[in-house]
Amino acid sequence: MAIEAAEVAATHGDVPIGAAVYRGDELIAVGRNQRELLGDPTAHAEVLALREAATIVGDGWRLDGLTLVVTLEPCPMCAGAALAARVGTIVFGAVDMKAGACGSLYNLCSDPRLNHEIEVVPGVLAGECGDMLTRFFAERRA
Repeated sequence: MAIEAAEVAATHGDVPIGAAVYRGDELIAVGRNQRELLGDPTAHAEVLALREAATIVGDGWRLDGLTLVVTLEPCPMCAGAALAARVGTIVFGAVDMKAGACGSLYNLCSDPRLNHEIEVVPGVLAGECGDMLTRFFAERRA
């Protein structure tokens, strides 16, 4: 579902990043980058998916035990939002060596100084996710 959401983001000029929140096998929420569309620097796929999940779950801001699936490794803002929401697991596709905060550049999810840690599963469908981003930026430069 995250890949499909990412593809929609590209149709309105946003970097194709998608996110989905699951409770077990149940899809709870989906988000896609909408920074360009909304003119909002916080409209990252992960933040939008977490907001929707919090509304749907209806348990306040806590998303204990839920899984956030993302096409690109979350940035510091998005990893921080997942930590604040008490997400249980983050699964991501492509690594982000420029802004990744789940192991590549930073490792916020496993920092013992914080009050919560998140299990991170990197590299799921990394090739497909990375190829989508590469194509998007190649088309923009052409």
